[in-house]
Amino acid sequence: MSFDRASVTAAVARHGRVARVVVAGIEGSAPREPGAAMLVWDSGQSGTIGGGALEYEAAAEARAALAAGRDAVARKPLGPALGQCCGGAVVLVCECWDAARLETVFGAVVLRRVEGAADAPLPLKRAAVKARNAGAPVGTEFRNGWLLEPVARASRAIWIYGAGHVGRALVSVLTPLPDVSVTWVDTGPDRFPDDVPQDVTVLPAANPADAVRLAPAEAEHLVLTYSHALDLEICHRLLSHGFRAAGLIGSATKWARFRSRLAALGHAPEQVARIRCPIGDPALGKHPQAIAVGVAAEILSAGVSALDRPHYREDTA
Repeated sequence: MSFDRASVTAAVARHGRVARVVVAGIEGSAPREPGAAMLVWDSGQSGTIGGGALEYEAAAEARAALAAGRDAVARKPLGPALGQCCGGAVVLVCECWDAARLETVFGAVVLRRVEGAADAPLPLKRAAVKARNAGAPVGTEFRNGWLLEPVARASRAIWIYGAGHVGRALVSVLTPLPDVSVTWVDTGPDRFPDDVPQDVTVLPAANPADAVRLAPAEAEHLVLTYSHALDLEICHRLLSHGFRAAGLIGSATKWARFRSRLAALGHAPEQVARIRCPIGDPALGKHPQAIAVGVAAEILSAGVSALDRPHYREDTA
């Protein structure tokens, strides 16, 4: 887990000031891992640190911290204090963020004092320098009142073509995943819902296939428009443009026709085979949300691209 500057920036833009509550450390069993965080403001919150009663109490304390304009640190024994069965304890750091404070966040890591000693512990200083200068990985660590966190960088660009039922389900499931940025393409602004998640880039295009040229070469693409002809054109453009991975919603019959037509357009069979059709896990069923869950599960599979595994569904439109 890491400091998600984009989500904090968006929340500050909407609410002016927000409290960020992060799990800075754990002892024993805990609901979430170090680095898990949530944002809290006067009338709401987003994200989760888990634990039910823990989160409820932490949110109330975060609003109090916001009202007082101060940061805070709290150690929460989960069993004795909150009646939770985890049995461990968590250290929570609550910080108040506004636009001015966000300007202090840059580079690969953030190291800041929450309480305690004026100087950062030497191990944290060294870890921060290695991360900034050599790209060394760091995790969330809290020592002597100082908090070290990596800054989130979206490492996977996912482009979704189509804002119908499956497209909307995919966006709702994929957007909260860490290290993922979503670009959503369809024919016009009226095709998208009113409540598009704030971290999603909406890209209306009269011909969505024209948007392919704007995608990074290492992007992953999910093609699921209302038109088979448009799906085919997007696949054709993708094969000419390059991609990390690509998936197409459809049946085995649809994919057989597409393979033939893409070959006729001049694409070699081994290149066409890089597009996986259909997407998702057929065992989960054909409901849009079930397809989205299947795709998300593949994205979360360690070291495996969301679309690099072959799947076959005989009866999906």
